[in-house]
Amino acid sequence: MNPGSRSSAEDTDLVLIERWRGGESRAASELVRRHADALARFATSAGEREEIEELVQDTFVRAFSSLHAFRGDASFRTWLFTIERRLMLDRRRSEKRRQNMVRIENSEAATEYDALDGMVAQETATRVRRSVATLSPMQREVFTMRVEQGLSYREIAVILETTEGAARVHYHNAIRAVKEFLDE
Repeated sequence: MNPGSRSSAEDTDLVLIERWRGGESRAASELVRRHADALARFATSAGEREEIEELVQDTFVRAFSSLHAFRGDASFRTWLFTIERRLMLDRRRSEKRRQNMVRIENSEAATEYDALDGMVAQETATRVRRSVATLSPMQREVFTMRVEQGLSYREIAVILETTEGAARVHYHNAIRAVKEFLDE
């Protein structure tokens, strides 16, 4: 964006950002005051109905913790909308996974566990947790993101700032290590 084409609101946002980076906490409060209502309206228009205030707060927390990544290519408000949109998508994915888990748990096809089945399941879960604990930190992160969070290799690569191929290799090595541990 050409600096000469910026609106005064965008210029003021940039000034406030620089003041916040310089340690002035009131500058952050002013940015929140200036943009919180727009974020709430955006969330509502995107279909969010619950915990909108928490979503707006999470958006600012994420924004301020990664303000070093804000390049100013777009307006600060646009950048906030992008962050909020990602948070809403994460919420929806999480809710979908939770609903799928509930459906599985309440399924008619599921059989009742007797005491022995419960003990075996608990012992197996403990062994899997122990095997995951033996992984390298990178393997453990990739394994957890893939298995527990259901993320794609592309999403994992973005989060860990690596390549998709590297994420696949770490996952493959983690699976192999877990299998070997469980086979012992």
